[in-house]
Amino acid sequence: MRSRRRPALLAVMGLTAGLLLSTPQPASAANLIKNPGFETAGTGDMPYCWSKSGWGDNDFSFTTTADAHSGTKAMKVELTRRVSGDRKALVTESTACAPVVTVGKQYDLGLWYKSTTPDTSLTLFRHDTTAGWQYWTDLKTLEPAGAWTQASVRTPAVPAGTDRISWGVSVYGTGSATTDDYTMDQVADPVPDPVCTGTPAECANGRWDVLPTKNPVRSMHSVVLNNGKVLLIAGSGNSEEQFKAGTFTSAVYNPATGTYKVVPTPKDMFCAGHVQLQDGRVLVMSGNKGYPTADGTIGYQGYKDSYIFDPVSETYSKTNDMNDGHWYPSATALGNGDVISFGGLKEDSTGSVTAELWSDAQQKWLPTWQVNQTWSYWGLYPSMILMQDGRLFYSGSHTFGNNIPGTGSAIYDYDANTVTQTPGLQKKDERDQSASVLLPPAQDQKVLTLGGGNIDSNPDANRLTDVIDLKTANPAYVAGPPIPQGTVDLGNGKVAQTGTQGKMYVSAVLLPDGKVLETGGALHNRADPVFESSIYDPASNTFDPVAADPQARGYHSSSFLLPDGRVMSTGDNPGNGTWNHNVSIYTPPYLLKGARPAITSVIDTEWTYGDTQRITVDRPIAKAELVRPAAVTHSSDPNQRFVDLPLSVDGNNVDLNVTSNPNMAPPGWYMLFAVDANGVPSVAKWVHLQGPSALSATDASAHVHSFADDLQGKVTEPGKKRTSQKVSPTVSGCDRHYGSINVCVPTAFPAEVKKTTAARCAWLKSNDYGRLKVNGKDDPLRLDRNKDGVACGKKDLTRR
Repeated sequence: MRSRRRPALLAVMGLTAGLLLSTPQPASAANLIKNPGFETAGTGDMPYCWSKSGWGDNDFSFTTTADAHSGTKAMKVELTRRVSGDRKALVTESTACAPVVTVGKQYDLGLWYKSTTPDTSLTLFRHDTTAGWQYWTDLKTLEPAGAWTQASVRTPAVPAGTDRISWGVSVYGTGSATTDDYTMDQVADPVPDPVCTGTPAECANGRWDVLPTKNPVRSMHSVVLNNGKVLLIAGSGNSEEQFKAGTFTSAVYNPATGTYKVVPTPKDMFCAGHVQLQDGRVLVMSGNKGYPTADGTIGYQGYKDSYIFDPVSETYSKTNDMNDGHWYPSATALGNGDVISFGGLKEDSTGSVTAELWSDAQQKWLPTWQVNQTWSYWGLYPSMILMQDGRLFYSGSHTFGNNIPGTGSAIYDYDANTVTQTPGLQKKDERDQSASVLLPPAQDQKVLTLGGGNIDSNPDANRLTDVIDLKTANPAYVAGPPIPQGTVDLGNGKVAQTGTQGKMYVSAVLLPDGKVLETGGALHNRADPVFESSIYDPASNTFDPVAADPQARGYHSSSFLLPDGRVMSTGDNPGNGTWNHNVSIYTPPYLLKGARPAITSVIDTEWTYGDTQRITVDRPIAKAELVRPAAVTHSSDPNQRFVDLPLSVDGNNVDLNVTSNPNMAPPGWYMLFAVDANGVPSVAKWVHLQGPSALSATDASAHVHSFADDLQGKVTEPGKKRTSQKVSPTVSGCDRHYGSINVCVPTAFPAEVKKTTAARCAWLKSNDYGRLKVNGKDDPLRLDRNKDGVACGKKDLTRR
């Protein structure tokens, strides 16, 4: 194994995942470990079915010692000098020695140990029937112990394609670990059959309910707060009338009461960026300084202002300004609590090439000279996902038009200040308002990108999905299964989708059972809503069609997970300028399987990296996880993540092991779910994760395995300093020569619409555009043939 030593983005990294447990598990089958106590000699200097392993620059020794827990032998692994890497005694990776496992099952791993160093970890490998042996996950460190101490671990469910596993104790700091009496047992499945509590169709596909109370604001930004409420930000709501009147709105929705509270909003936060800070407040960056001019010579403009929303007082307060305006910026929380932001439009409508860094320690945006700059233009709402080593993965999901030059996805290394292209993204210039998510669990480091279109050329949106495994040495997207098709309303009612028709404006929501709900969307630029929802299973790489939201959810819509396990969907802003104020709630099938488990107590809601935290539950659970609350807009929430919490069970008491790596779960408030073996989740409890990594080694570099460590794509280093990137005023795909500012007549009509006045006017009529004033004397789409200043009038359609 190779290591990547990286203080990535100022964060001190910890372990990839914490899975060590403190309470032994009851055996449900015979011990699956051969030679568990090292008593049988092997052919070399290692006991039978045990092998030396490790990597890096260190001095080490493997010793079969008589200082045993039982019998006459134990294994001692010692490092006397360490610059990098680790050493470990592993179960031999062979068909004769490595235990056979069953996909979907969990296993209890146990051992006795003594240790003189805090820098030890249980490390797990798996044998993939196609790809061979590969790293699976790291486990939490063993506490130093001078006397024999017992520890155990329950693995996550065995991934698809796995037939055997191997594991052992890694030592990655100076000192020694002595181990003995290993055990491995398959966890029994004492789970009652689920009981359907709805109709058969609902139990199979879930249920959508449209709430009786409408959303009072034209919100396009949805942020789940750490008190369970939802901040809905509208700003001017894409309404020039409200902008001119200075009417900027937000609302706080309370799911417990179904009520809304409209709150004063100091600036037009229409198309801002947002992210939860580690203390639970919401950082809102930039927004709309000005709408495009009617003649189309000036586009949207972003301002430099930045605000913080406080969930307690439900008020905004101003921060210092950003260095640039950023209309449609990214916002990614980092492992040290900082926030990094890219892209968007500046105050003069050009594209910002300035990277911005919010310092959590200083509570301000840092000046440009204190932030590494590549002077790259990342576009609008570029999806920048934090990797386990602190680098950022640009998934290729973005807003408006074509993708960035090159392959359309890349790994950005802040420390090296380089951008390396990653290959494989299908139709990279038709991923406009696609969605990307870091798949559950975050420890797997896989990203799914799905759907998309292109408002410049306006083809039918696609069904494409792509999956990339960032654990591989040279990551590349591979094609995933197509999004299931539903129905589309082309202006004359719903009809079945055909051919390769898919959707843009996709919403993707991580669910507490470890799957992903994709929902909503439209076939074309702000038109032709698609009614389709499905659930993606990362384990099987398949989609399962489920009930579809009855409401149109296209441009400016969003969907997100509530703490009770349901999904809320809001918004839709078609090109005719209208707004859908109806709110839908999706009840997934897992909430219709009978009684759900409950977390009856959480001993401590303040969590630190590397902790073991105890909860009590009212009945057996199979897994627990942290889910970061949503901060979503325009199909984009790069901070969405589902972090596995391996567990140790003692009756109704469950000890959860928290990752030591803050890049895996950036500091902040999380929803804690407990899930039973039927996939039924509890209602979430809120916990606060913060503090330094649990590592205490003098060497601050963490024990992090080599992921994405052999990149072969084109590498771009910092370019020449520049002020901005030129961006067309029609970047939003709207021809401003027609109608009011919040009406979007497409610059390019769908391909099936003939390039005639009659065909274009018929399409506009079918999409409820109404009378359209012509702004100025130009008529680029030939919609005002009689030049009376009104597009698509009766005389415009008369043959001459």
